[in-house]
Amino acid sequence: MNLLNKWLLVLLLTALPAAGRLYAQHYVSDAKIVYKLELPPEQLQMDAMLEGSTLTQYMRGHLSRIDMNLNVVHYTYLINSKEQSLVTLIDNHVDKYLIRSGKEEYEKELKQYAGTQFKDETGTKELVGHTCKKAIGTTPDGKTFEVYYAPDLIPENKHYNRRFVNLKGIPLQFEIITRTGAKMMVTATSLDLHPVPSSMFEVPVSGYKVISKEELQRMGN
Repeated sequence: MNLLNKWLLVLLLTALPAAGRLYAQHYVSDAKIVYKLELPPEQLQMDAMLEGSTLTQYMRGHLSRIDMNLNVVHYTYLINSKEQSLVTLIDNHVDKYLIRSGKEEYEKELKQYAGTQFKDETGTKELVGHTCKKAIGTTPDGKTFEVYYAPDLIPENKHYNRRFVNLKGIPLQFEIITRTGAKMMVTATSLDLHPVPSSMFEVPVSGYKVISKEELQRMGN
């Protein structure tokens, strides 16, 4: 074997592992992920009706949707990263409200979440058929929370969920820090990578009372 062939063989052998890692990654455009919510015991003691709550994440290109079903109230967040807009729907089984957030407020919240940094830790976990890596997220004010994410699932739209804009994969288990400082565990129970109907991201034209964020705050929600 001449010198040139030896160099070609070395290059091929060193490139193969990198190619394997590259093809192992799947860039996700469409997805539906259903998570179960495990609320802190003290919160369940105050309101047992919250048991069995779920969170569902949808994504399709630059559109994303988050449904948080707390049984007593249902929140839906419709996010358009291209137009930089957010629509919040609230259904408490008695009243339905719709709140629109413009580009300025969208950018303000995005900047807030962009300050959260993630550091990989030792440890893996199998969740809905994917080997997930452990990471610790640190918010700008120093709060920390645990995440297990699938490094082989890379979202094409990093702004599908602004909470994880700096995470190197899709989270399949993570903690949410509540207003009281307690931590709620969110764990994926199913993952579907088939195309999501565009109708899932449409803003309702009727059935909801349009209010501002300030009006909602005055209601005590």
